Amino acid sequence: MANVKKKILMIICDGMGDRPVPELDGKTPLQAANTPNLDKLATIGKNGMMSTLGHGVIPGSDTAHLALLGYDPHKTYSGRGPFEAGGIGLDLLAGDIAFRVNFSTVDENMTVIDRRAGRITEGTDKLADALDGMTIEDVQIIIKAGVEHRAALVLRGSGLSPNVGDTDPHELNTKVLEAKPLDADAKAEKTATILNEFTKKSYEILDVHEVNVKRKADSQQPANIVLCRGAGAMPKIQLFSEKFGLKGAAIVGIPLVKGLCRIIGLDTIEVEGATGSANTNLNGKVEASLTALEDHDFVFLHFKGADALAHDFDAQGKVRFLEDVDKALAPIIDGLDEKLIVAFTADHSSPIVTGEHSADPVPLVIAGGGLRIDNVTKFDEISASQGSLGNLTGSDLLPMLLGLGGWRKMYGA
Repeated sequence: MANVKKKILMIICDGMGDRPVPELDGKTPLQAANTPNLDKLATIGKNGMMSTLGHGVIPGSDTAHLALLGYDPHKTYSGRGPFEAGGIGLDLLAGDIAFRVNFSTVDENMTVIDRRAGRITEGTDKLADALDGMTIEDVQIIIKAGVEHRAALVLRGSGLSPNVGDTDPHELNTKVLEAKPLDADAKAEKTATILNEFTKKSYEILDVHEVNVKRKADSQQPANIVLCRGAGAMPKIQLFSEKFGLKGAAIVGIPLVKGLCRIIGLDTIEVEGATGSANTNLNGKVEASLTALEDHDFVFLHFKGADALAHDFDAQGKVRFLEDVDKALAPIIDGLDEKLIVAFTADHSSPIVTGEHSADPVPLVIAGGGLRIDNVTKFDEISASQGSLGNLTGSDLLPMLLGLGGWRKMYGA
């Protein structure tokens, strides 16, 4: 009987993994959540744990998703900025340096009060427009707002380098950092100088911008500075279709992951209300993934909310979001057959107790396609650890799915 190639749906629930939470009686959010559809998927599938970048490594969202999509981060990662820029529609040219940036709140002493400006949801496009197009020395400033407090910054000019440090201190009640060159190259020195001047100008312009004048009057945190991190140049990376021979699509709300998917050539499908936050259009994204499977071999479906809620230390919110994801997945799980393989997992753990990414492995289930199943009947960090998949790395996942789906050629005679 000829080998029939099966379609593949990879679903990532960003930051889903967790640790015991005192507020949840010592359970993880997955254990505390009511997830009958995910439990059904675990029952009809094979389960395990995954350390995305290897045991003991704390994954960044960018490097983790590179691994999940079949790319070696050690060879292809050139900084987060280009992915963020691509995700919000900025096209990079050779020599451009891109940054992931936040609209943030500082006081008059340049001390960071809120890295997310109260999770601002309105007016950032006007703030970006006030900065976009300025020139510092011979370098053009390009900035575009993304989702909530997020944006992307591109420096375009001659003699620039991605080897510069952040201006974002990543901590509250700490002064804005001065960008430092990370090597002795004059290009890095020039880039750091430009970035520091831009940071200064962003405060001068944004602190008196009408958007922030109103926010202050309404007792809201002003988005009065741009903090930069993750400098990078456009990576040299093989297209997904060339590397794996599959036509792929992605349904993603968050700019970072959307940008990565665009750069590797996946068809990025826009869904109304897909915000990249906890209030995203889950049902619309699931519907779009099922539609995409009609004319694509591989579909990547991404949910961000659990990670954002963990960063906010919101245990109950994370439980509710996981329950919402579970409900939204019903059409996929109810219609699962031998023609489709579904993998459901996370890019990393985001424990509520720390509010940050951690090296804790994440649960993984693979189901459909007429595959062997194990004895696991619930989907959570502890139950999945008893499954037949054992403990994989992120770089194992896509090759495994390709093999199970009949996309690999036999090795040997």
